Amino acid sequence: MNPNVELENVTFLTAARDGERIDSYLAAECGISRSAAQRLLGIGAVTVGGKTCAKNYKTKTGDAIEITFPETEECDAKPENIPLDVVYEDSDLIIVNKPCGMVVHPAPGHSSGTLVNALMYHCGDSLSGIGGVQRPGIVHRIDRDTSGLICAAKNDAAHLSLAAQLADHSMHREYRMIAVGNLKEESGTVDAPIGRHPVDRKRMAVVKDGRHAVTHWRVLERYPGFTYAEAVLETGRTHQIRVHLSHIGHPLAGDTVYGGGRTPFEKHNAPLLDGQALHATALILRHPATGEAMRFETPLPDGFEKVLDKLRKL
Repeated sequence: MNPNVELENVTFLTAARDGERIDSYLAAECGISRSAAQRLLGIGAVTVGGKTCAKNYKTKTGDAIEITFPETEECDAKPENIPLDVVYEDSDLIIVNKPCGMVVHPAPGHSSGTLVNALMYHCGDSLSGIGGVQRPGIVHRIDRDTSGLICAAKNDAAHLSLAAQLADHSMHREYRMIAVGNLKEESGTVDAPIGRHPVDRKRMAVVKDGRHAVTHWRVLERYPGFTYAEAVLETGRTHQIRVHLSHIGHPLAGDTVYGGGRTPFEKHNAPLLDGQALHATALILRHPATGEAMRFETPLPDGFEKVLDKLRKL
């Protein structure tokens, strides 16, 4: 976060560059996501030169920008006594190993049993409000059927710091995955924009006018018909790894949404996979208060390990 002046819930900025989209500028300067910046613009919380700023405005050097952050609303989600696998916790953040099948935050059809419900019970009132009423503390997400590490902020200062690390790519997220087929190279990068699927709006896809998305991958082991690999996110788009691997012709094992789950091996071992074979195994970040470099790791789930053992015997 790099505001010129900050007064309670109001931030004043002086633009130092021309021609940048206002949502991108606010995201970079305030350490929030572009979608959060767009929400602020949409409710008229951003002014330039005293006038409400349009969503498509582009900055001019010297612009006097004022952002009024809304007061934190009471969260509609209710605390629930759901066990959490806590990897690390202090007064600023909490790192949790999320199980496969758990939704991160309440949404239509998933009003309870989410990670947010569990965090509210575990942390009490100690969660940041920047994520909004349905996402207190949530800095980044992983899919319902992806297991592994996720961090949440316990105060707004920590949230802004962690969001800024996501934005400048200094927070690293490493995944383990099982891809269908043979990834011919030993490593590679998929650099392809991701947006909503043009026909099926519940899915994401590589589309020309999508958001910039980059996934790096590296082969760990090879088996007949499958590849065990590591993936590192440079960006964090919805379903990014799943979409990118499907795009290059190697959907994740068990991922029926993006082309996986069709081989006899996958169908036979579907109870073990319980969704796509994707696990967020490592999270690297700077502590939001001390700046200390921290690395957290978690082992693969039992079902994932059992599938690997079976593949090694093919």
